Amino acid sequence: MITPVLRHVCSFTVQLDPIMEMGPGRAGHRRIIPIVGGEVTGPAIRGRVLNLGADWQTIFADGVAHLDTRYAMETHDGAVIEIVNVGFRHGPADVMARVAAGEPVDGTEYYMRTSARLETGDARYDWVNRTVFVSAGMRRADAVEIDLFAVE
Repeated sequence: MITPVLRHVCSFTVQLDPIMEMGPGRAGHRRIIPIVGGEVTGPAIRGRVLNLGADWQTIFADGVAHLDTRYAMETHDGAVIEIVNVGFRHGPADVMARVAAGEPVDGTEYYMRTSARLETGDARYDWVNRTVFVSAGMRRADAVEIDLFAVE
């Protein structure tokens, strides 16, 4: 069998509006974090995050956050790529309290990993439609930083 390797595709700085609290849901505490822009830099894709989309989170009783985002970017050369990112964020209670307070916390102090699906109709980026992606990220006070990798 082939052992998959990761290839860095790009890094996102995703700008966020304030959290919209929904309150308790069937599976846990629900909230929405609007995605309002950002920057994409990297060896394979670069451009800007568009002012649309959100992270629809569920915070389970044990403090684990289920991340469920949908947003889009425009590449430097005009292609529009949809991004659906699903995963988890969790860590020690004291670390997650600092993250929630908007304090700067190194991403190595907690777990924030997702699997991503990218889709476009632009032939120049057709390869994203048939590639598996994973990411590692960290939360800032008003942004999320994400490194996106292709699984090869």
